[in-house]
Amino acid sequence: MKKRQVDIVVISDVHLGTYGCHAKELLRYLKSIKTDKLILNGDIIDIWQFSKRYWPESHMKVIKLITSWIAKGVEVKYITGNHDEMLRKFVGFELGTFSILNKDLIEIDGKKAWIFHGDVFDVTMQHSKSIAKLGAVGYDFLILLNSAINYLTSKFGHGPFSMSKKIKNSVKSAIKFINNFEKIVADIAIENKYDYVVCGHIHQPEIKKIYTDLGSVTYLNSGDWVENLTALEYYDNQWHLYHYKDQTSVVNDYDFQDDGERVLETKDLFQNLIREIQSEI
Repeated sequence: MKKRQVDIVVISDVHLGTYGCHAKELLRYLKSIKTDKLILNGDIIDIWQFSKRYWPESHMKVIKLITSWIAKGVEVKYITGNHDEMLRKFVGFELGTFSILNKDLIEIDGKKAWIFHGDVFDVTMQHSKSIAKLGAVGYDFLILLNSAINYLTSKFGHGPFSMSKKIKNSVKSAIKFINNFEKIVADIAIENKYDYVVCGHIHQPEIKKIYTDLGSVTYLNSGDWVENLTALEYYDNQWHLYHYKDQTSVVNDYDFQDDGERVLETKDLFQNLIREIQSEI
């Protein structure tokens, strides 16, 4: 099957190494597209909860596929987040078309895009990292419990639902946090005369225009691959929000078998990073 051509792909909050990660679905999606630039906008590997006991084959296949893209000359930028903050000590690292950054500013068709994960604006992260980490463990447990409930409800003919997503969308404080997050990043982007601000972190996929007294900016959030299974794509001179669940009839044609693409072996880039992670735990 012919792959879709996408100029730029942005994914974030994959959380490889956790039970909630939909690595198989992400693998199908990545195999269904061709791109010249992949931006990994934070929390790709969940180092907070990284465990030697839980690293499924599908999670490693995602990494191998991305490293195969690097070998083919695809530009891959890894922008660090809070769950993979240990990689911040590698900021400035470059290998071929691969680089690690804290933030990036790129020009797209004459317009400036400011790209960063977003945890810098999280008050919880700034003032109580231990609470944030505890919340991450609880979130992973909620996802695991949700999976078990969805398995049982499917036996009775009911469709899946997301407990954590429902909670976030109904709790006023969560809604306020999301609105404040969007406003803060938009204000700073407008002050700096950026055309786009591209984030992750809050697991809330979005493309919208935000206006203030000083101007306007297009706010974009790539969502996540735990609940929403979304990505940002740039093609035909505009941004698009990709929803995996709306495209399953297409991406499911791509299986998980080796399709002939060259992959880097365990001695290479990402495996070295994983060894470094294990040495820190």
